[in-house]
Amino acid sequence: GVGIGAVVFHEVAVKIEKLVSESVDDERVRLEDAIAELRFQLEQMSNDPELSYSREYREVLETYRMFAYDRGWHTKMGEAIATGLTAEGAVDRVQQENRARLMKSHDPYLRERGQDLENLATRLIRILQGNMESKHHVLTEDSIIFGRTIGPAELMDYDRSRIKGIVLEEGSPTTHLTIVARALEIPLIGRVAGALMHVQEGDKVVVDTESAHVFLRPSEDILDSYISNVAARVELAAEYLAESKLPVVTKDDHKISLMMNAGLLVDLPNLDRTGAEGIGLYRTEFQFMVSSALPRVSEQVKVYDTVLDAAKDRQVIFRTLDVGGDKQVGFLPREEEENPAMGWRAIRIAIDRPALLRYQIRALLIAASGRDLSVMFPMIAEISELRAVKAIFKKETDRAAAIGNAKPKTIKIGCMLEVPSLAWQLDLLMKEVDFVSIGTNDLMQFFFACDRGNPRLSDRYDLLSPAVLSFLKSIIDAGEQANIPVTLCGEMGAKPLEAMALVGLGLKRLSVSSASIGSVRRTIRSLDLSTLKPFIESNLKSPKHSLRDSLVHFARDHGVVL
Repeated sequence: GVGIGAVVFHEVAVKIEKLVSESVDDERVRLEDAIAELRFQLEQMSNDPELSYSREYREVLETYRMFAYDRGWHTKMGEAIATGLTAEGAVDRVQQENRARLMKSHDPYLRERGQDLENLATRLIRILQGNMESKHHVLTEDSIIFGRTIGPAELMDYDRSRIKGIVLEEGSPTTHLTIVARALEIPLIGRVAGALMHVQEGDKVVVDTESAHVFLRPSEDILDSYISNVAARVELAAEYLAESKLPVVTKDDHKISLMMNAGLLVDLPNLDRTGAEGIGLYRTEFQFMVSSALPRVSEQVKVYDTVLDAAKDRQVIFRTLDVGGDKQVGFLPREEEENPAMGWRAIRIAIDRPALLRYQIRALLIAASGRDLSVMFPMIAEISELRAVKAIFKKETDRAAAIGNAKPKTIKIGCMLEVPSLAWQLDLLMKEVDFVSIGTNDLMQFFFACDRGNPRLSDRYDLLSPAVLSFLKSIIDAGEQANIPVTLCGEMGAKPLEAMALVGLGLKRLSVSSASIGSVRRTIRSLDLSTLKPFIESNLKSPKHSLRDSLVHFARDHGVVL
């Protein structure tokens, strides 16, 4: 989203005035008291009512609690006090040793957990110094927090009603702060090199996460524009909410299934709020990404059970573990890969490490007992891979039957079509699955051999090119002929103009982010397929780079709401 506020620097550094102790016993008592207070504060954070619905947040705090109760950390600090250091000096020395050791690691997961431990050590020193009360507790105006990095526990110290955004010099999509910021709906931009050098405390700033821009000291016209933008967003959100119960049908009465993508439990309230028909893509990997060990089956069951409860009688399609590449987990070995997007990831890991998939399937079967279960596999490149993972799935269903576990009411198996090679086995594919989901995020970067994260190429290829639309139409048509439901669940479907084109190609099922459902619903309800379909089909063999302009003109001429 968008945030507007004044710069506040996040102060993480603590200055230790006294390093040499006068009494080892006194310093031991001070350390014990401070650790007890640290644990108490973490328990309070775990019970925050604003985040009580977020299992992911509680898992983040559980990591901090594990550090706070870790005997090894506790013992090392006690040993440092025995050498004559104050409690503050002992905490700092142990943390310097930990930092030096972890900085040598090439493992990004371990480095991020090292950052968690550093945040906790800083907090412990502040408790020892009686310095927990700071300006962060009471922000006098709407604020944008600037820092090198921030720990999730430190974020909770702020007056959150005043935080309108966060800008960091470091960070990654898998850091614990990212999880908490998302749960609190705080706009966050990370990896902004040199951010702290270019601002001063109190500077007015606009954070726009959708365009990945930070406007420093914006001019009045830019500021007014964003203030109007924020007000318009609030007004538009209210309109979409009022329309959430309207059927998703075109003007000529063609029904389109509009579902929601989700990946965190904090997404689930949006299911009712947006009026989505169900969850067309539930990304299961996030629970694995925040855990240093493979989550136990019972822990996975709790998550899947919560998702199914929230959906009630609506369909939920669970995508099995899609890690590797840019989504690393702490319990899997990894090596540097020249091209991780096309490396050892997703179903390739599952086939090589079948226990991972078996535990996940086991949890899904238990959670879906007596209910409908839909599962799809990511990154399938050929039919033989699909058959291999279906065989793993069958082993688990056979096991469940053998031990007398209650079965799901129905089981549907599908796969993601996100590797172009699979499109040349569509006849075989449609005989193997109950449904297909087109994952355009990966599919299109493989289709164009274009890194979607490369800013130099971001505007080079257009998803509304005749080549892309013809390719997608061949998949949609194959599903129609085989009577197999085809859903598109990539970012392409979340944009009104692209959604219009997809529906014009014959697509009947879309799954998009909750934030996009209102606008896509409004677009679909303004379409007349009797004019749109022939227009698009007549342009599929065009030599143009893109049909975007043509589609914009069509929408304008036919009253389509974009």
